[in-house]
Amino acid sequence: MRRIIYKISILSIVFSLWSCADKENQTLDSDSLNANVADKRVQVTQAQFEKTNMLLGKLEEKPFHTVVKANGMIDVPPENRAVVSAIKGGYIRTTPLLVGDKVRKGQALVTIDNPEFVTMQQQYMEIKGQIDFLKADFERQETMVAENITSQKNYLKAESAYKTAVATLNGLKKQLELLNISTSQVENGNMTSVITVYAPISGSVTKVNVSKGTFVSPATMIMEIIDNEHIHLELSVFEKDIMKLQKGQKIEFKIPEASQDTFEAEVHLIGTSIDQNRTIKVHGHIKDESKYNFLTGMFVNASIVTDSKISKGLPSGAIVNVDGTDQVLMLDEKKGDIYYFKTTNVRVIDAYDGFSLIENTTHFNEEQQFLVRGAFNLLGE
Repeated sequence: MRRIIYKISILSIVFSLWSCADKENQTLDSDSLNANVADKRVQVTQAQFEKTNMLLGKLEEKPFHTVVKANGMIDVPPENRAVVSAIKGGYIRTTPLLVGDKVRKGQALVTIDNPEFVTMQQQYMEIKGQIDFLKADFERQETMVAENITSQKNYLKAESAYKTAVATLNGLKKQLELLNISTSQVENGNMTSVITVYAPISGSVTKVNVSKGTFVSPATMIMEIIDNEHIHLELSVFEKDIMKLQKGQKIEFKIPEASQDTFEAEVHLIGTSIDQNRTIKVHGHIKDESKYNFLTGMFVNASIVTDSKISKGLPSGAIVNVDGTDQVLMLDEKKGDIYYFKTTNVRVIDAYDGFSLIENTTHFNEEQQFLVRGAFNLLGE
C-alpha cells in the first residue's frame, strides 16, 4: 500500500512539471507572435537614420501643372543670322578671322583676288569715255531731225547708242559698288584686282569654311555670323497636343547637356501648319535671356504649362513603387532612439517638379510625418 501511494505521488509531480512546461511554452509562443506583429513595422535606429541622411516630412501644398512635353533648340531670328558669300568668284587672299571672333557690322572679313575685277573696271572706263561723245551725237541728231536736216533713222541710231551706253555704264557702276570697288577711284585710274567682303551684321563668327588660296564661287558659304543679342526657343509639339496650346502660356525648359537648372519662357507664336512628322512649330521668348550664356543650337527639353492647380503632395522620393504598387513609410511612433514606420499604399495621380500628388490625402493627419528621403533603401529591398 505504501508503495502504491509513493508511485502516485511521483506521477503527480511529473504531471505538474509537464503542465508548467506546457504553459511556459504557450506563453513563449504568444510572446513570439506579438513580437512578429511588432516586426511588421519598419524599424530604423537613430544611428541608421543619421548615417543614411534620412529625412522626415509632411504633406505640402504645391502647384501641380498640366504640361505638354516638347523638344527643340535655342535659335535666333533669321535677321540675326547671316551667311557671308562673294558676289563674284575668286581666290581668298586674306582671312584673318577664327570661329568665335566677334565682328561689327561693316568690318572687313576676307579679301578676294580675281583678274576679272580689273576687266570690269576697264569696261567701265571705256564706256565712261564714250558717253560724252554719244551724248553729244544724240543731241546733235535730235536738233537736226527737228529741222529735217537728217533722217529719222540716224536720229534713232544715235539715241539707241547713247541710251545703251548709259545703261551699260550704270550696270557696271552698280556691279562695282556691289564688289565694294569705288568708282571714283577707278575714274582716277586706281584699278584693283582685290575686293573686300564686309560683315553684313554684328555678331560672332560661328563658321569659317575657307582658308588662304581657296577658290570661292558666288554659291560658296565663306563664313557664318550669328547675333545672339536676341535668342528664342524653337519647339516641336505633336499634333495631339496642338489644341491645348495658347499664346502667353508658360514654358519651363532645361538644357540637359549643359545644366540641370530650369529656365522660363513664354509661348509667343504658334505655327499654322503641320510638318511631315506631324508636329507644329512653337516659338517661345526666353525670360531674362541676357542673364544666361545660351548658344544657338543648344538642345532643350521643354514643358508647356496648359493648366495649374494647388494640391497637397509629397516629395517624389517618399514614394516607392513595389511590384506595381506605390508605397510610403508613415511614421507610427518613436521610442527612444528607434523610429517605427508603417508601410502604407497610396495612389499617385500626378507628379511635377519633384513632388507627387497622391489621391485621398484627407485621411492623413496634417501633422502626420513621412519618410521623404531614404524610403527606397528600406522598401526597395
